[in-house]
Amino acid sequence: MDAYYPIAGVVLGLIIGSFLATIVVRWPVGESVLKGRSRCDHCKQTLGALDLVPVISYFLRRGKCAHCGKAIDSDHLKIELCAGLIGGVALFAEPGAGGLLGAIFGWLLLTLAALDAQHHWLPDRLTFLLAATGLAASYFGLEPNIMDRLIGGGVGFLSLFLVGWSYRRLRGREGLGGGDPKLLGAIGLWLGWPAIPLVILLAALVGLTSAGVTRLRGGAIASDTSLPLGSFMAITAFPLWIIQTMTGGYIL
Repeated sequence: MDAYYPIAGVVLGLIIGSFLATIVVRWPVGESVLKGRSRCDHCKQTLGALDLVPVISYFLRRGKCAHCGKAIDSDHLKIELCAGLIGGVALFAEPGAGGLLGAIFGWLLLTLAALDAQHHWLPDRLTFLLAATGLAASYFGLEPNIMDRLIGGGVGFLSLFLVGWSYRRLRGREGLGGGDPKLLGAIGLWLGWPAIPLVILLAALVGLTSAGVTRLRGGAIASDTSLPLGSFMAITAFPLWIIQTMTGGYIL
């Protein structure tokens, strides 16, 4: 029966991904994702059943709205595919309730990563939900234990908070977004305190790689260029959870 869990995770992920994509597209412009029926982001026409099948609808419509003909935001497709992958991998690593919680961890990180990458915004509502599910995971018998999670939350938040505070005192300007310490704290509540240094190190490496690729493509990178640290931490955290889960609860 365990073989069916990853398949179920992919299907559920694709469905959840459709909702997550709506959050990424609509929240930044102040639109609700809970009120009203699904509609085109351009002409606001209500979508039919054929337009709401994750991934398949995008290709059936050739990436365009059936009513106005304008291009559908590719974020819908990308996030649906990523959410499907997250669901499948999480339930492969941990079949059952633990894997579902891990998938929720990944889906929240995916949404936060997309919002931070595009808008440099880490909404407190999502970050606090991430933190709450991290605490809830300990009651399902998932490692690490509750004490390591609580220490991880505190260490994660304080480490980046102090970095941001010190930078502001020394340079007289903001160098770190206010959502980044909260996000690392929430990740700490999931992975425990031993993982915090590894999250920071790998996020820094992802950031340096991203900056290097941007530079190679001719983009400008300067000392005041804003990089989405939250996205880099989110990208790093979910694979670490997979490794942690498949190796018995602790990375180090």
